Amino acid sequence: MSFTGFVVLGALLALFLYVIMIYNNLVRLKNNVSQSWANIDVLLKQRHDELPKLVETCKQYMQHERGVLEKVTQARAAVGSAREHGDVASLGAAEAQLRKGLIGLYAVAENYPDLKANESFQNLQQRISQLESQIADRREYYNDTVNANNVRIETFPDGMIARAFNFGARPLLAFEAGELKDVNVKELFNN
Repeated sequence: MSFTGFVVLGALLALFLYVIMIYNNLVRLKNNVSQSWANIDVLLKQRHDELPKLVETCKQYMQHERGVLEKVTQARAAVGSAREHGDVASLGAAEAQLRKGLIGLYAVAENYPDLKANESFQNLQQRISQLESQIADRREYYNDTVNANNVRIETFPDGMIARAFNFGARPLLAFEAGELKDVNVKELFNN
């Protein structure tokens, strides 16, 4: 084989190895997105399991506040449905409703000193607040990994490899416009 043949063969081998490297990086990104979604899913499941306990504790005290409790229960069901179906778009909207319902529940609880003093209520409220904070952190990480994935599959030369092997863009877990506004606590107390 001539020198030119070795050079061409070496160049083809280098190109082949480069394609493999890009492919492996795309697989890693795809799996990071899936893992970050699974991390959110774990926390949503934990919160999903805690909310009925909170609602049941509140029911014992809030005989006249059924509407607030029903909103939390309905929002919990919507989050559970979106979570089970992996529907990122619906999850964002359902999460907004659930947060609004929990804020309303905590605001109404202010009118029930015995409930606020109840150790079970305090523990559940603290646990759910911790889960909310962890979910927010995981949402941010999920969006970071989705963004890295989406940028990578749209750039050259990675985009060519991504299209050849059907790597697709993933949706961001977006906030509703209402979630970005400050909460009007005074309005919540007047409900």
